[in-house]
Amino acid sequence: MWMDGPLKYDKDEMKWKNMPNKEVTLKCVYNSQNIINKFLNEVKSYPNKIYGLSENPDTKNYIIVLFQDHYCKNCNEIYTGNERWCKLCQVNNLKENFANWTSGNEKIDNLIQEMQLKINKCEDIIIEWIPYNQFNHIKEIGKGGFATVYSAIWKDGPLKYKYGEMKYEKMANKEVALKCVHNSQNITSEFLNEVKKYSLNGDDYILKIYGVSQNPNTKDYIIVLQYAKGGSFNNYINNDIINWFWSEKLRALRHIIKGLKKIHENKIVHRDFHTGNILLSFIDYYSTESENHIGNVYVSDMGSCEEISNIDETKIYGVMPFVAPEVLKGKPYTQAADIYSFGMIMYFIATTKQPFANCAHDSILASKICYGIRPEINELEAPKCYIDLMKRCWNPNPDNRPSANEIKELIKLFESDHKEEIKIQFEKVEEYRKANLISIKDNRSTTHPQAFYTSRLLNPFTKELSKCDNDYNTSVEVIDFTK
Repeated sequence: MWMDGPLKYDKDEMKWKNMPNKEVTLKCVYNSQNIINKFLNEVKSYPNKIYGLSENPDTKNYIIVLFQDHYCKNCNEIYTGNERWCKLCQVNNLKENFANWTSGNEKIDNLIQEMQLKINKCEDIIIEWIPYNQFNHIKEIGKGGFATVYSAIWKDGPLKYKYGEMKYEKMANKEVALKCVHNSQNITSEFLNEVKKYSLNGDDYILKIYGVSQNPNTKDYIIVLQYAKGGSFNNYINNDIINWFWSEKLRALRHIIKGLKKIHENKIVHRDFHTGNILLSFIDYYSTESENHIGNVYVSDMGSCEEISNIDETKIYGVMPFVAPEVLKGKPYTQAADIYSFGMIMYFIATTKQPFANCAHDSILASKICYGIRPEINELEAPKCYIDLMKRCWNPNPDNRPSANEIKELIKLFESDHKEEIKIQFEKVEEYRKANLISIKDNRSTTHPQAFYTSRLLNPFTKELSKCDNDYNTSVEVIDFTK
């Protein structure tokens, strides 16, 4: 306790006054009388967090007088960020707790421990092993070739840091999604890698992971994920997406490209980027006459993600209209292939139609895509600047496609009012959208019975495409191939 306390300016009395009985932290630096330069450099390392200096009269060691609120009372280390959270103490607490839980599988235990120790700030989710009996109200919400997804209530819920109380508390009765991976009884590197890929959740636009569990009956492992109440974009092909204002369409695209940018920054390729893997939260959905708010938008299904240096070229997997032509011809997935897929997501958001919805997704379509066929868009439906960007994403030469970062900056430009020409373009298409809601809905074609918008193996439809001798057909023919 500093009896006199620091000086503070009193605005009423217009003078400096001491604040008595101020709690402070004293950092006593050993042998500092003999290493004065090193001591002074340490003092300089505490800008805006130091009251002053002192000296112990007995040892002659110098003392740094620090703000109490910025230093951990347990270890005297500076707090991480401004939330009075100590990374060192939290990591030590997690290590001490390792002995109190186990999945029964050494590989799973090691993975969870590794991910827990990567915690870097108090907002980071602490990945856990979650016993299956922690889940209530389990309901199937989706099924694919490799996994079944359920919604559930996690009774204890995840840990969350309480700033005021400076401690973690459980968020009870948390609604989550359970991704049950088929035939995962024997742990594979693919399963472990998928869990790791979800740990990119420092980004707000990638679905968050809470932990791992196991079904005691099937022995299949489960990835416990954030639950997106709105479901995927595929759910809205015939519903609310037609009512989205252009401001919300751009906001959704901004969220999606930020998620993809995060993936690419980590030297990863998504490899299965389509509307079924874009989820909506609808946490704060509301609508007015001028805009509607759809909540957050998330990139999901990180299971197909691979590091750029470790991509299997033999399997072509995905939703055919969203797969880049070079991939259909047997060339490796690249980040540019993800950008091609993003261009198709742009088409869906602009038109509320799936690309190539009214034709079979077979070897004929695969061949036409490789020879330059792209979906047609009515120029009244989307601004020229938007269509130009979308077509750049569709470019048959992957080297000519924009990067995720460039797309993010362009969408940011579209959202701003700084360029009058762009602003006018979006105002015109918004007027067209409002005036033609019924006709836009009526003009949407019926989905062909052999059009598939869930991921599947495409190799049976691409066997002959590798023989194509024109690597990149530079003339893209954009026609309405849905008729």
